[in-house]
Amino acid sequence: MKKKVLISLLVVAGLVIAGCNGQKKTSDTGKQADKVIKVASHIPSTVEVVELAGKNIEDGYKVELVQVNDNIQYNELLNAKEIDANFAQHEPFMQKFNEEKEGNLVVVQKIYNAKVGFYSKDYQDVKDLPDGAKIALPSDISNEGRALAILDDAGLITLKEGVGFNGTIKDIVDNPQNFEWVSVDLLNLAEAYNEKDIAMIYNYPTYIAKIGLTPKDAILLEKKVDDRFAISLVAREDNKDSDKINALKKAMTSDEVRELLETKYSETLTPAF
Repeated sequence: MKKKVLISLLVVAGLVIAGCNGQKKTSDTGKQADKVIKVASHIPSTVEVVELAGKNIEDGYKVELVQVNDNIQYNELLNAKEIDANFAQHEPFMQKFNEEKEGNLVVVQKIYNAKVGFYSKDYQDVKDLPDGAKIALPSDISNEGRALAILDDAGLITLKEGVGFNGTIKDIVDNPQNFEWVSVDLLNLAEAYNEKDIAMIYNYPTYIAKIGLTPKDAILLEKKVDDRFAISLVAREDNKDSDKINALKKAMTSDEVRELLETKYSETLTPAF
């Protein structure tokens, strides 16, 4: 009888110890997960910044890159709390998402300004553009406004007074050369470059690089850099001040990241921090 009681006590003790070990493993796993920062990104320059930040991040954090392939997923994932941050967009684009999807995304840190402009396969100077030429513009409102502001600044069109970067095609009050406007998704603008009936396209350096062009090939570049359009680290209102995001912000504004931007990408962008 005593032997049976002893065996029972040993079995119970073993189960308790096993349970404690299981709780410890679960606790350790939770701690490890809490040190992982998931960041969505999609184009080479932004991806490389995220990866470099991951190599230099402090306080035991690990950056996990979530690669996406469009301009929708990175905001949808962040808004749904499936990731911690994204690095892929400027503030006006983010604000438009917030308006349309009732998002609570916020800019945490501006990282770089891209050198944007217009490109043409047939013309070397904007003065050579014929009357009625077709101009390809990005289809999203924030980038369309920026493109039109560049044309306005160059004197090719006149926008309604005061609209600035928020203008739309409807805000054009003077179009002396009767340009025709072709609306194209930002990710497809590079392909529009080779369309025979499009005289000039607006684009970002990263996208235009797919067809072998750089800002040096632009026939019209943006003159006035507005930091609102800086490609930025974005988080949510509820986690923007968290230890995770603070550590990520520090890593993404490190000397190593600045050196990357000022050397490898100096032709296409400038640091914004």
